[in-house]
Amino acid sequence: MMRIGYYAHHHGSGHCRQADKLAALLPNDARAQLTVFTSLDINSYRFTAIDEQQIVRLNAEDERPDDILAGRAGQYWQPASLHYSPVGNSDIQKRSHQILDTIFLGNIDLMIIDVSVEVAMLCRAASIPYLYVRLPGIRDDAPHLGVFAGALALLAPYPKALESAQTSEWVCGKTLYLDFIYSQKTESYTYESFIDILAKLSVDNENSDLKSTNLPAIETQLTDKSGATIPIITVIKGYGGHKAIDEKLPELRSLLPDTLIVSLGPIDDEKRCYVDISAEVDDVTPFICHSDYLMMACGLNAVAQAYHYDTPLIVVPDDRPHNEQAVMAEALVTQNKALNWQQFKTLMSVNDGQPEFIAQIIHGQSKQHPTTSVDSIEKNNSEEDSIEEINAVTPIAAQAFMHSITDYPTTKLWFEKWLLPRLNLAPESTIEF
Repeated sequence: MMRIGYYAHHHGSGHCRQADKLAALLPNDARAQLTVFTSLDINSYRFTAIDEQQIVRLNAEDERPDDILAGRAGQYWQPASLHYSPVGNSDIQKRSHQILDTIFLGNIDLMIIDVSVEVAMLCRAASIPYLYVRLPGIRDDAPHLGVFAGALALLAPYPKALESAQTSEWVCGKTLYLDFIYSQKTESYTYESFIDILAKLSVDNENSDLKSTNLPAIETQLTDKSGATIPIITVIKGYGGHKAIDEKLPELRSLLPDTLIVSLGPIDDEKRCYVDISAEVDDVTPFICHSDYLMMACGLNAVAQAYHYDTPLIVVPDDRPHNEQAVMAEALVTQNKALNWQQFKTLMSVNDGQPEFIAQIIHGQSKQHPTTSVDSIEKNNSEEDSIEEINAVTPIAAQAFMHSITDYPTTKLWFEKWLLPRLNLAPESTIEF
């Protein structure tokens, strides 16, 4: 069995969460062979699938006042192969020693880099084999192409169907597509239990100084004057950035004046008055299952959780390097899995905000059935996705990948016998299998 190291970048908690989700796919004895490297502190993310003693908390990589050269020193002073490379930075020197010493002393056979061009290049220069996690977006700059070329393979934690058309053919050929990976909860949430959750959150908001000024009891809030149930829209945001989606809240309230708006995750204080409930929860599953609409940015973990549900999805990508979320949003819309903000506004204006109609536009039929076409209103196309695709909630590709590393005693054997046959690319010194 190979020993695996996993480098998780500190921006947001998504990279650590991804490591946690992959670790959960391993048998218990194999999990003990996994080491995670991160500079994210324990209070920002607590692992559930692995123990704290398996986490190497790295020194930060921020610039220091005593650096000889800044991290981005400009032309003629910065290697074109790196994104960020301060010179004389003692923290980066220490973290480099932490990484290399742990790999050497722990006999780590293979590194998974999620994500850092600099850590990947450190591994390649030290002759340590690595796999590189390739996030969505346009990543055709010299540093990214360099680490892609230096990797044994690339890992895409999303379905191949959501790949950007702008991605180079050789990059796709070197990629293992793991599909979306998420921790499926064993608990089943009924609509009644969802309403109970809303009721508790409503009380919590009433006791807050920051609550909406016109928040009635949840029982009356969910019905209109005629006694009909009013729609619920849940807005989900992560800690990697939520500015773009918060800026839409005033217009969302204007579009849906009589809808219950629930905001989960961080929110700007001046935007709280536009939502009825603002909260942070451990599990967003009941909100994804039972809301009439789901509105969110396009971070990988959030999209992974919502992808296989039929709740109408409105995507508002946050501004990220390499157009990461914008590319994912475009792919979701193209693959008939979501509406963008402009499409949603247009449909709201012409259909009086009826969730059943919006579900039909996105999915080609009612909310509780498999999805088909975003463009069905124009194309009259109601071709169904396969039931196998809709129900493919088990991360088969990711599980096969993680289990493969337990089946081989060395990285060389695994590379030759398992990995290369699954890639559409091979090194020039082609190996006979």
